[in-house]
Amino acid sequence: MDIFRVNLGVKKYEKVLIFNDIPIEKEEMDESERQRRFNLRTLALLAAEIGKNYCKKILFCEYPATCGHGIEPPEELWKLAFGQKTIEVLKKEGLLMLVLSKDARNKVLNRVEEIIKKYKKNSVDCVIALSNYSTTHTMFRDFLTRICGCRYASMPLFDISMLEGPMCVDWKSLAKNTKKIADEINKADLIEVKTFNGTYITFSKKGRKVLSDTGILKRPGSFSNLPAGEVFLAPLEGTARGKLILEWAPTRRLTSPISLTVRDGYVTDIQGRDKYTEYLKAKLSERKENGNIAELGIGTNNRATRPDNILESEKIFGTIHIALGDNSSFGGRIKTPFHQDFVFFRPTVKLIFKDESKKMIIKSGKFLSSEVS
Repeated sequence: MDIFRVNLGVKKYEKVLIFNDIPIEKEEMDESERQRRFNLRTLALLAAEIGKNYCKKILFCEYPATCGHGIEPPEELWKLAFGQKTIEVLKKEGLLMLVLSKDARNKVLNRVEEIIKKYKKNSVDCVIALSNYSTTHTMFRDFLTRICGCRYASMPLFDISMLEGPMCVDWKSLAKNTKKIADEINKADLIEVKTFNGTYITFSKKGRKVLSDTGILKRPGSFSNLPAGEVFLAPLEGTARGKLILEWAPTRRLTSPISLTVRDGYVTDIQGRDKYTEYLKAKLSERKENGNIAELGIGTNNRATRPDNILESEKIFGTIHIALGDNSSFGGRIKTPFHQDFVFFRPTVKLIFKDESKKMIIKSGKFLSSEVS
């Protein structure tokens, strides 16, 4: 399996954690979605079996689904990932529940990091996260990669068809193109995005670094979605302004568009007739932070095609995606148990530089640089 050999570069002496989340009763899904979740579990079990040929130890965990992207996984997974001693100390000092609920503030987080660093030798070397709900934007992932040096492949909403599509990309070429795009965007101070359907948003990226998601996870602390292929950043909080017109929910086309008004970095109004409107209103009413404009990403994978699965659609070459909610795990300041991406097709993207000059890098979904293909 290329995930072990090509993407993670797993070594014989390493420990690898693989996990999956099990559907719970309150989740509503049709038969095709139920089958996809069954296939995802089967893939996780298969990966755990195959992995025995590549490394010293495979740890496998299944847990009840959290039913939300960005929600911290349960204590049992933390024990496997960081080691039992680490979790015992966190619990003894009353810190673990604060982290799991994302209510921990700086002083508490500093102490948590001290404890994790002290016992990091007990942590796993690699993670293959085959949970349906994403753990990318969690403290769990951040502590593992940033403090423990774990290599982390996150595969939420994965469909086995992706093994023959975006997972068959030329990884070297993908990495080269993605890094070139990131380097170009990193020069800008402001970013402006427009789409044909009426989306228009601007924001500052001052002090924020554009990151590359290339799928090559051989360096300590590296993390990525699989399938991979995007550049992404956390816009400076409070600076996003404009309107987002959603035509796609994470796993389906909306029956009619949903309009999000953005002021001072947050979604302030939601209008739409599709039933997904009520879900968004409910999530944003839980915490103001859930309406934060958390991320801008640009897809760079030329083997990604399907629009009805956000894991793949946000990687489609020349698309952009904008996320709401948590951005604390990739350079932002907002901590909340919610992170949701939305993809936009045929965007036009302009960079605005410190001297107020402008450069269009994408026009109607086409990259304008001859170096990017």
